[in-house]
Amino acid sequence: MSVMISGPPDAIRGSRVDVPRLRRTADAILRGIGQSKSELSIALVDDASIAELNGQYRDKPRPTDVLSFSLVEGDFADHRGGMLGDVVISVETAAEQAKERHRGLDETVARLLVHGVLHLAGHDHEDDDEAREMQAEERRLLKVLPR
Repeated sequence: MSVMISGPPDAIRGSRVDVPRLRRTADAILRGIGQSKSELSIALVDDASIAELNGQYRDKPRPTDVLSFSLVEGDFADHRGGMLGDVVISVETAAEQAKERHRGLDETVARLLVHGVLHLAGHDHEDDDEAREMQAEERRLLKVLPR
């Protein structure tokens, strides 16, 4: 299992993400979905960067909290040995969500990572049934994450 984390989290509006905890969280998520031998890339970015990606790949040029780019299926598939894909998280948006929901930044980033990795694993929320199934899987995984 290999988790690569990039991005300057403490340069983003003074927010700090506990990167070692995030790595442990990613490892737990990958184990939880049966992908313990997979590789995962996590990019921590600001709102401007994620808005650019959102515009380029989803035709929605505005910030969002998390984006996932699968390397297993879809437009970015390259079938390199074990690379599941990339999860891009806006630390700015995560910090706003944490404040609104009275949660810590690390907990909020962990929730976004769970959501993003589930997309890489093939889950979606295009209709109500898919959304319910994905939410149930999110709840299951959140219970096994390191604190």
